[in-house]
Amino acid sequence: MGHAGMAAAAVRYLRSVKAAPEREPVEVLPRPELRCVGDDERAPVGQAEFRRVLGNFATGVAVVTAPATTDAPQAPTSNSTPSLSPTPAPTPAGFACQSFSSLSLDPPLIAFMVGRTSTTWPRIARAGVFCVNVLSAGQGELCRAFAVSGADKFAGVGYDAAPVSGSPRLAGTLAWIDCTIHAVHTGGDHLIVVGRVEALGASDGDEAPLLFHKGRFL
Repeated sequence: MGHAGMAAAAVRYLRSVKAAPEREPVEVLPRPELRCVGDDERAPVGQAEFRRVLGNFATGVAVVTAPATTDAPQAPTSNSTPSLSPTPAPTPAGFACQSFSSLSLDPPLIAFMVGRTSTTWPRIARAGVFCVNVLSAGQGELCRAFAVSGADKFAGVGYDAAPVSGSPRLAGTLAWIDCTIHAVHTGGDHLIVVGRVEALGASDGDEAPLLFHKGRFL
């Protein structure tokens, strides 16, 4: 299935997702090996140079979270005697995100981009909802915690439930945007996720935002 076909299939599923207590999981797009050039061609732009030049564009930083789901696939087991260890309780999902943007006023839509090899995205897709937490200038360490893989990202992190989706709403952030997944589009080695805004809010303080520029926080 080509990129357009995968995006169309995702949109068909995503349009059926409603902000209801019981929602159908979003179809997770496959992760093919993507190449912009053939094996015998020279890439038009080197990846290192691409990163260096694009790094001159300063961005805000957010953490995208989703509630825990109970339908996550279980790790395969062998034919030997089953383990007697209890199944760990499901945990929320979250990852640090620079590629967040407002998209539309009518209807209210936002967007973020996520790598197609992300292990967090399938969990967000299964939830069908997410919350964008816009980080403040003093939350650099929190951002780093959500940028790693394989760790308990929510350990020691204060949060409550966003009002519509139930996604983690992190403490101390500048703003939060509670969303239902509206559409997913393919974009090279990333996915472009569009969210329909169901609720949102901002802090009353005047703290500066966390910014990322040339590989470091400002």
